[in-house]
Amino acid sequence: MARFLISPAALERNARILRQVGDAGAARMLVALKAFACTAALKVVQPYCDGCCASGLYEARLAQSLGGEVAVFSPGYTEDELRELLDFAAHIDFNSVPQWLRHREMCLAHPRAKGGEVLFGLRINPCHSTGHTPLYDPCAPGSRLGIPPQELEKAGADALRGISGLHIHTLCEQGAQELVDTFRAFEQSCGHLLRGGELRYLNLGGGHWITKPFYDRGALVSLLREIRAAYGVQVYLEPGEAWAIHTGVLRVRVLDVFESLGYRHAILDASASAHTPDVLEMPYRADVFAVTDTPASADAAQPAVCLPGECYSPAGAADQKPHTYRLGGPTCLAGDVFGDYSFDAPLHAGDELVLDDMSHYTMVKTTHFNGVPHPDIYLLHADGSQECVRRFGYPDYAGRLG
Repeated sequence: MARFLISPAALERNARILRQVGDAGAARMLVALKAFACTAALKVVQPYCDGCCASGLYEARLAQSLGGEVAVFSPGYTEDELRELLDFAAHIDFNSVPQWLRHREMCLAHPRAKGGEVLFGLRINPCHSTGHTPLYDPCAPGSRLGIPPQELEKAGADALRGISGLHIHTLCEQGAQELVDTFRAFEQSCGHLLRGGELRYLNLGGGHWITKPFYDRGALVSLLREIRAAYGVQVYLEPGEAWAIHTGVLRVRVLDVFESLGYRHAILDASASAHTPDVLEMPYRADVFAVTDTPASADAAQPAVCLPGECYSPAGAADQKPHTYRLGGPTCLAGDVFGDYSFDAPLHAGDELVLDDMSHYTMVKTTHFNGVPHPDIYLLHADGSQECVRRFGYPDYAGRLG
């Protein structure tokens, strides 16, 4: 049966890098739960992070259970949600001036606000787009995320009464230079707000590929130090993918192989639509490996998580290798397809494949669409043992909708 397999050792490797960057740049390093929220695995990174950022009340509750600071941003809060968040959050950031003004007096009247235990911020849209996919670009035309500088200026100085921080999150799978460029644009339009001396924090959001080998961590540290020296604010980073990238895989089995209208299809026991939706939404092409009996060459690519003694053969693009298949899921959605891949050997029912790099933005976005069995979640420990931390069954499907 399909299962997610996560390596605690790989998570700790990423966590160490992020902790080193945070320490070098005197920045607070948060885990973005929107990208990765496997509680058992988060316990591995807990000693290395300063807390979590949440996109709403439920994520915030999970963040509270993990310890550390809880920073919250949502495009919209209900009053009841805010009342609960005020009891434990460290930062609550608002998406619009009207929303902040509507809830301001209630927020500032809270005992924790009066004692400085909870601070309030505004999310800014610096209107500097560096993204390549509009779906993931908070600065795309018509974006609902963040306050453009001109709108903040129109609101006047009173809108900032009670505000202690600003939040800019514009990146998605990008490097240090994009962050530097974004900060320069923000600095040009809003730098005067940082110089006023009344703001206490600046949240640079997520989307940073800090743990990628090519990421310029030195440039990031230099920027963090510059901001701290120039403006005296506490800087926060809230990566999500960077904590979990290259730490897990989705292992699947081939259920059926057949030919239709000139295409050879392999139906898997996992669904692109239900279990790896970013393959369709981003979209992106997952790296796939066939589990084989033949050892690969020393320089051949390997999945992020390998079982002891197991051999893998990387799949190629369509027609790159002798046997090409369209890998699809078992749902009734016509477009439930992972992509066209070629293999060194023919696929058969029962063969096992590994979809690489499936920790982040997979488990947090999965559904029970079509009643397809949901992959279980396992940890692969250093001694080779596998620990099931979540098993899904029919009651999870049947109980979702009442």
